[in-house]
Order: sequence, then structure tokens, then C-alpha cells
Amino acid sequence: MAITTFSSRQFNQDASKAKKAAESGPVFITDRGRPAHVLLTYAAYRKISGEPAKIADLLAMPGAEDIEFEAPKLHDLAQPADLS
Repeated sequence: MAITTFSSRQFNQDASKAKKAAESGPVFITDRGRPAHVLLTYAAYRKISGEPAKIADLLAMPGAEDIEFEAPKLHDLAQPADLS
């Protein structure tokens, strides 16, 4: 994980470069030489915040279609109803 630092001026002049840098790790944005903000990808934020993932979000992730998954077969779930 790479940590990148941008001054506020650098960030304002090239936000797209900061967003690209956030793909490989947090980006610290400084004001007058002191860290003031941190830019993270949404996935990184969710990972550190402990927010549980939703199945719809996981399925929408890039590359999800390449993941091989075979659901286990469940047996004996259905039972005849007792109507007596």
C-alpha cells in the first residue's frame, strides 16, 4: 500500500491525479504542511469502517463475473405439510 501526500494546492490543481493515487493507497492532503484530510477509495473506506458489505454491491464489483462460485446443494429442505 502506497501512501501519497498532496498539498492543498496540488490537490486543487489536479484532483484526478489524487483520485488515481488513491487506488493504490491513502492520499494525505496537507494544509500548510500538516495533514488535514485523507482521500480513500470507497472500497477502502468500507473496509476500515467495518460496514458490512451488501450482496448487491459485491455482485456489482468489477471482475465479479470472473469469480467461480458453486453454491452447495441443500438436501431435504422441503417436507410434506401435516394437514391433520
